[in-house]
Amino acid sequence: MRILLVGAGGVGTAITRIAARRPFFDEMVVADYDLARAAAAVEFVRDGRFRAVQLDASDSASVAAFLRSSDCDALLNATDPRFVMPLFAAAREAGATYLDMAMSLSHPHPSAPYEQCGVKLGDAQFEQAADWERSGLLALVGMGVEPGLSDVFARYAADELFDEIDEIGIRDGANLTVDGYDFAPSFNIWTTIEECLNPPVVYEQERGWFTTAPFSEPEVFEFPEGIGPVECVNVEHEEVLLIPRWVGARRVTFKYGLGEQFIGTLKTLRQLGLDRTKTVTVPGPRGPVAVSPRDVVAASLPDPATLGERMRGKTCAGTWVRGTRAGVEKEVYLYHVVDNEWSMAEYGSQAVVWQTAINPVVALELLATGAWSGTGVLGPEAFPPRPFLDLLTAYGSPWGLREQANSALLDAVAPPAAA
Repeated sequence: MRILLVGAGGVGTAITRIAARRPFFDEMVVADYDLARAAAAVEFVRDGRFRAVQLDASDSASVAAFLRSSDCDALLNATDPRFVMPLFAAAREAGATYLDMAMSLSHPHPSAPYEQCGVKLGDAQFEQAADWERSGLLALVGMGVEPGLSDVFARYAADELFDEIDEIGIRDGANLTVDGYDFAPSFNIWTTIEECLNPPVVYEQERGWFTTAPFSEPEVFEFPEGIGPVECVNVEHEEVLLIPRWVGARRVTFKYGLGEQFIGTLKTLRQLGLDRTKTVTVPGPRGPVAVSPRDVVAASLPDPATLGERMRGKTCAGTWVRGTRAGVEKEVYLYHVVDNEWSMAEYGSQAVVWQTAINPVVALELLATGAWSGTGVLGPEAFPPRPFLDLLTAYGSPWGLREQANSALLDAVAPPAAA
């Protein structure tokens, strides 16, 4: 397998470090608008299967031409969601498999944004599903950690743990701190603003998809492995749009543990108009300059990929499921925890970006070996979950299962293996 990785930021760089330990591919071309950034990622792994190139992710024709000229089998998109559609189009044009970790952008309903869906996350991609299927090509969308592993957990619960599911709730929380910063997001702030300030989507079987107000329905969720209780709120996320397509559940939600300070900062950014992506004109040394307020915010904050040495604590991604098995009610929480101290020592990558990065690498290996296959635009739920979970454990990053009834933490389903 020959892979084009587009994006050499925190997640893209972590992908190279994880993939370098695996033998399933022949070449990984690391592309970025900033060639120096791609070259730095390649230099770190010191593996002849990697090389760096300069590509503009917004230039679909150039990316497609590169895919063809380099005989790449797959395009792995590690950019922010603004570049999903041009890269999605490039992969189809070149006849390559496509993977991403965040789906095409949503647009709120013009008159009832907190009640009705407008354009949903991934709608632009799913509109082309028939074309991908007719072409015999696969677009595996939402294959990070959330969405991604969380969706695999949902499918596993439906296949092996429940007969009927009342609710699937993705619950994400952490106890991470960053030394020396009052406000330093551990993930791409552009994406964080997008998903946290857009109307959250909820799915109910009888109602379909609908929206609520940002940060609605707060609840305190107890996270495992010492993280403890964290207040979680509704946030727009792909799982709510993906899971109901392949997994039967009466209700699907996504709640994120943001914290009071983080929520307050996001609300302030909105009040000041600093969450906007439409450009404004500001004075510059050589005359007026058009800038996006959100891009200014992102440029003003530290790069999350550089915060690993200052970060302390753990991050947890997981899927809470409530339903019945053999007529008996039960609840479980399937989860994946990464300790920042471990990920920094083992890979030199901070916990949040590393946890996102490992999942598309696992998926690529399953596609390379034929354990996963398909055509069309498919989410992680469309594939058998056990091969993924077994291989994730074989990578040295086991997952866990907690029975909610007695809150007892069970051992990881499989013991760690050498990475």
